[in-house]
Amino acid sequence: MPVATPAQYRAMLDAAQKGGYAYPAINVTSLPTINGALRAFAEAKSDGIIQVSTGGGEFASGTSVKDAAFGAIVLAEAVHRLAEKYDVLIALHTDHCHPAKVEGFLKPLLQASRERIAAGKGPLFQSHMFDGSVVPLDENLKISKELLKECAELDIILEVEAGCVGGEEDGHDTSGLPHDKLYTTPEDMVEVYEALNPIGRFLFAATFGNVHGSYKPGAVKLKPSILRDGQKAVTDKYGAEAEMDLVFHGGSGTSESDLRETLDYGVVKMNIDTDTQYAFTRPIVTHVCQNIEGVLKIDHEVGDKKAYDPRSYLKKAELGLCERMKEACDDLLSSGKTIFGTV
Repeated sequence: MPVATPAQYRAMLDAAQKGGYAYPAINVTSLPTINGALRAFAEAKSDGIIQVSTGGGEFASGTSVKDAAFGAIVLAEAVHRLAEKYDVLIALHTDHCHPAKVEGFLKPLLQASRERIAAGKGPLFQSHMFDGSVVPLDENLKISKELLKECAELDIILEVEAGCVGGEEDGHDTSGLPHDKLYTTPEDMVEVYEALNPIGRFLFAATFGNVHGSYKPGAVKLKPSILRDGQKAVTDKYGAEAEMDLVFHGGSGTSESDLRETLDYGVVKMNIDTDTQYAFTRPIVTHVCQNIEGVLKIDHEVGDKKAYDPRSYLKKAELGLCERMKEACDDLLSSGKTIFGTV
């Protein structure tokens, strides 16, 4: 089964950490976005991570249902079936979940995994993100410890965040935050490690100037050295084996040099959303513009059914997303490094 087992997911993360590369983690909202991601990973011969946000889950559940957890379950079940056709490993993850949404989003998904495990299957998702960056660090870690204990019992990895990613995504706007809130300190990283390491495996989204959204080159001031200094603070105190698995959020427009530098400091997962949204939408716009009379039935004409059939432009959108994801695999050095069939 190409959807990774918990043991295979751990092996994926270990391989990335040892090999100096990272996995693209793409947010999906639909079957075409899932299929585009799966095709990209397969063609790049890269293992990868497919993830669902609260907004993506709500969208997938339908405009009359608007149930983020239910929609996330539907998308995850689809990935489990569709991934059977590919020869790379895929892990399933959920993106930012703030404290106010834990009960309505994260807890139902943990229960869904609990039910699958009781039925002799693996967990529905291999990891989840709790984003407690909106509360003080002590409160963040208190909730994180409780959630990690529950995740560990299900063989699920928890991603946590300290420090805030700027910008806006899925309705969560941090664009007005003070500048210093965008940078995690070495002291924060040590505190996170000390709180969570005894409980179970975790991913850590340390922030180093990251901003969600799309910006012109030079607008976002990343400081990858923050990751280096934080990792050093942890390993100086607890040894080389304490190096944490880091996650890169808000990376649109990052220079290749900055991106590659983060890989040296322990980044094993990079979220991809803004760029793939554009790569998915652009071919649709081109299709409509090139077939405007057929799509819109201008001047009461009959139009062209082949032009306005959603499949005609969603196929192009899927391929556009696929090509952008293959670029991400190349950028993150994961291309050609699948461990499918070896673990």
